[in-house]
Amino acid sequence: MFAVLATLLPSITTAYISYVENKRSLTAKASEELLGLSTQAARELDLWTKERRYDLRVFSVSYEVTENVERVQRVGGQVVRSGRAYQRLADYLNSVRDRFPDYDELLVVDPQGRVIASSQKQPRPLTLPSDWQGQMRGDALMLGPPYWDAADQRAEMLIAVPIRLGANGRFIGAIAARVNLRGVADTLRRFSPGDAGQVYLMGEDGHLIVSSRGTSADLMKLGYSRDDTRYLLAREGRAVQFASVTGDAVVGSVRRIPGLNWIVVTEIPTVEAFRQGARLRNVTALIVASLFAAVGALGYFLGLLIVRPLDRLTQGAAKVAAGDLEVDLPVVTGGEVGYLTQVFNNMVSRLRDTHRELERLSATDPLTGLFNRRRMMEALDHEVRRSRRLKHAFAVLMADVDHFKKYNDANGHPAGDAVLKKVGAILRESTRDVDVVARYGGEEFFVLMPETEGSGAADVADRVRERLAEEKLPGGSVTLSFGVAEFPAHGDIGETLIAIADAALYQAKREGRDRVVLAPGAAERRRRKTREA
Repeated sequence: MFAVLATLLPSITTAYISYVENKRSLTAKASEELLGLSTQAARELDLWTKERRYDLRVFSVSYEVTENVERVQRVGGQVVRSGRAYQRLADYLNSVRDRFPDYDELLVVDPQGRVIASSQKQPRPLTLPSDWQGQMRGDALMLGPPYWDAADQRAEMLIAVPIRLGANGRFIGAIAARVNLRGVADTLRRFSPGDAGQVYLMGEDGHLIVSSRGTSADLMKLGYSRDDTRYLLAREGRAVQFASVTGDAVVGSVRRIPGLNWIVVTEIPTVEAFRQGARLRNVTALIVASLFAAVGALGYFLGLLIVRPLDRLTQGAAKVAAGDLEVDLPVVTGGEVGYLTQVFNNMVSRLRDTHRELERLSATDPLTGLFNRRRMMEALDHEVRRSRRLKHAFAVLMADVDHFKKYNDANGHPAGDAVLKKVGAILRESTRDVDVVARYGGEEFFVLMPETEGSGAADVADRVRERLAEEKLPGGSVTLSFGVAEFPAHGDIGETLIAIADAALYQAKREGRDRVVLAPGAAERRRRKTREA
């Protein structure tokens, strides 16, 4: 591990610093390029706008326009599309339209926005913005919103300048043009950053108008979200990373066009912008991976010779810490590691012995050697679940030494302890291996007898009493009283069975001691079986 770290850390650190510096350089280069292209595109579009304004101003001051606008005949407020003035005005618009291909249609409108003359025989419906006269205040250019002409399948916009007459500049109408935005797309194409980059023209609401790859109805339906638009405008003049309208990660910049409410967005895919950095990263990763493989192989073989015995000890210690004391490590090496392995095995062996002794002490009564109350309750709960599942019966005995306190006071505690030991021994010897004999507490004992009815348990209790009566104890003979309960006749949970057996035990005490009392129900069944026998 030391060899791996000593090799890889300097390599990775150097590669990371190199990658960061390279990425910073590439970002600066991309930023410079994108800012330059967006600035040039904005400048060209501003020039395009000024040319359109200049063209329309020249058209608006033409003699053919100013002299004939008010001479066109009207009937009931509607223009009469005939007569000398109308024809001269239409001929002029057609001649201008033929020389300027960017204009799909030229129109002359009156102050109310009604079409007076057009370069087309059948003028299309004209919709002017609600504030079109306000936009043309002075000699300003009115700019309508870009739209998609479904009939001619192209993007257009409506522009107009006022027509004024006389020295006082009386407003007599406007000359308008439907401008084909194909020329705008051609201008953007000249400033497209590489093969993968694009230049978009969008409005201040974020909706696209045209792109360096042309325009379409679907394109004009796309747009940046309001948040993205604000984000880009707040960072105007800087190259930033963001998500394009296509969802791709890009690096780009924006520039406003002074004469229009339009914004130029120049972008290039992040992958393309940082292609050299990605190539450097991949080469560096390959070199580092090769170093890792070589040094790792060397470390592996060194581990086989040096580290494996220590690793085996570590794993053994982890198992012991997790509670597995059956660990016995092979001693395959000499020296300090071999000696350490032997010491470890001896320590685990002593822990096993101690653990077994602790388990025994935790489950048994130290005086009688019988199970203690905790172990008794575990066995009782287990037997209840088993018998409930198999629908079998079992019995429990509660035994109590009669007049034990008097015996203890008269003969001393050592004699009392001897009595308890003897009772425990007789109970253990008089029951089966599958039965659970426990000291319940003080001079009370408990016996769990699986697969045994209450009558059978009562017979066992009688044998215990008879045998105890034959024993010669230091302070004289003692007797036992028993209470018997049966599962499920008297209860289907352990605590209930103990309570019923304990009640039967106290009934035996009240009836004169030295006897066995079955709980109600089981006792009747026992008497019936006796009569039948």
